Amino acid sequence: MTLTALATTLPTAVPMLGPDWLDPETMIEGFITRWGVWAVAAVCVVVIIETGLLFPLLPGDSLLFTVGLFVGTGAIDLPLWLTCLVLFLAAFAGDQLGYAIGRKAGPAIFRRPDSRWFKQEHITRTHAFFDRYGGRALVLGRFVPFVRTYIPVAAGIGRMPYRHFVTYNAIGAFAWGVCITVLGYFLGNIAIIRDNLEAAAIVIVGFSVLPIVIEWWKHRREARATVAQGDDAVVAEDGAVAPETRQAP
Repeated sequence: MTLTALATTLPTAVPMLGPDWLDPETMIEGFITRWGVWAVAAVCVVVIIETGLLFPLLPGDSLLFTVGLFVGTGAIDLPLWLTCLVLFLAAFAGDQLGYAIGRKAGPAIFRRPDSRWFKQEHITRTHAFFDRYGGRALVLGRFVPFVRTYIPVAAGIGRMPYRHFVTYNAIGAFAWGVCITVLGYFLGNIAIIRDNLEAAAIVIVGFSVLPIVIEWWKHRREARATVAQGDDAVVAEDGAVAPETRQAP
């Protein structure tokens, strides 16, 4: 299917949030118009910028999903395996770059004043996320806007052992860069999704946060279990002390 033919099946009834140039469909169509199959290389550059160069406002999840859809419809004339491979490498390289920046620049990079592109609240959120999940944050954080931009930098600042970082980075790059692209490839052939791409992209971003919701639920359940065990221990202790009190002369 040509790009022109695809465009006729992708109405813009549901507007994306943010400026038009951040709309993943508009972005990729522009890349295809200029560079053809090399559009995927341009998407890789966007992925590296978002995950490695502290520019968190780019459309990560929805961009990958849309690439997969365009590959599935033939608008991007590349095999799925090759597309997934280069996107995996881009996602992996982006976090490697972020880690290196954190190691070299240290905490000073997070002390900048707020600006249009940088907010201290995102750093606070990232540190809290990293403290809670440790190495798993590098995998889970991929699916959270803003967090995925700053989490590799936080790992570099925190001097996470490089071997551990590389392992978690590879897992996260696959889970995010490959799985979301494959999802777009297969779901893009479903008419209701293909004909409502903007809405589908928003839904995908929502579902991408699902791992975080699961982790939050597990953490909450464990916290409740700990509190319950503490209450049982207090009851047991009170029960043990009471007989001794009654035996006092």
